[in-house]
Amino acid sequence: MKKMIAMLMALLMALSLCTVYAEDASDKQYVLDKGVLVVGITDFAPMDYKDENGEWIGFDADLARAFAAELGVTVEFVEIDWDNKILELDAKAVDCIWNGMTLTDPVKAAMECANAYMNNAQVVVVPADKANDYQTIESLKDLTFAVEAGSAGEAEVAALGLNYVSVSAQADALMEVSAFTSDAAVIDALMAAAMIGEGTNYADLTYTIGLNSEEYGVGFRKGSDLAAALNDFLVKAYEDGTIMQIAETYKVQAAVIEQVAAE
Repeated sequence: MKKMIAMLMALLMALSLCTVYAEDASDKQYVLDKGVLVVGITDFAPMDYKDENGEWIGFDADLARAFAAELGVTVEFVEIDWDNKILELDAKAVDCIWNGMTLTDPVKAAMECANAYMNNAQVVVVPADKANDYQTIESLKDLTFAVEAGSAGEAEVAALGLNYVSVSAQADALMEVSAFTSDAAVIDALMAAAMIGEGTNYADLTYTIGLNSEEYGVGFRKGSDLAAALNDFLVKAYEDGTIMQIAETYKVQAAVIEQVAAE
């Protein structure tokens, strides 16, 4: 009986040690061990979108590939429901959220965020022939907006008490306005610059006023050491010109935030 008790105690101690290791294990080491960085994204040009071959490209996609290469792992992009991004991250369905994510207070509370790397704003998108009618906050009060669920755009229209419907992605919000099923949309300024106006699929749309100013960042699981690793990479990539080279490819260089090593 004593021998059985001793064996049981040893087993319990071993399980306890495994639990402690699992809780304290480095998130960076977890990614290194599996050999792949899984990045949660949505279809969001010019940050993450598919080329004619179905490959994910964009400023964020290219920069994520460069970071994965720095770690010595491959990268996998997983399209997620933006409203469930925190659940996806905590469940380890993805290792980070890297998709023009605004660093809001709720995001920073729920994730371990790396330093901001790009400036942005939320802007109002309307049919081009009605742009002159919607140049002030007051002029928006009778409109119905389409906004991405869980986005900074949704937060802005909600804070202003405007009428809105939630859709799955910012691209869907543009479709709503183009189809006249919503009066307007609120999306990221960088996306608006890339996706609407002359020479795009939404030549009949334009953007008018900005509702805020904000910054983009990458989110990891709370307590993850990958955030610090990304900060170091961003400084290196800024100094050697990698970030600006990628930014120039997608014409977003004016929005890039200088990356400086912590003192």
